Amino acid sequence: MLRYKGYTGHVEYDDAEGNFHGEVLDLRDVVTFQGKSVEEIERAFRESVDDYLEFCEQKGEKPDKPFSGRLMLRLPPNLHRKLYVSALREGKSLNQWIAERLERAR
Repeated sequence: MLRYKGYTGHVEYDDAEGNFHGEVLDLRDVVTFQGKSVEEIERAFRESVDDYLEFCEQKGEKPDKPFSGRLMLRLPPNLHRKLYVSALREGKSLNQWIAERLERAR
């Protein structure tokens, strides 16, 4: 994963083409980049993010922001209570307990 100005880039190698290609993950818009070396792909990623931000500015639009880390979650009250009790048993906050479970699940 590449990171720049809060944005994340995912890169894959294409054997058939002999190059790297990637995509900026934090956007609803599709922003891609490519390069033949690690240095080229890193530079192309940064340039793509900068180009995206400049494009949005020129159009007078707000760019998509990278994820804030906040997630609104709606649960049935009974499940909410069960998860809260499970977190308490482990001496953790509900937020910490859920974050750890989600990290393990990915």
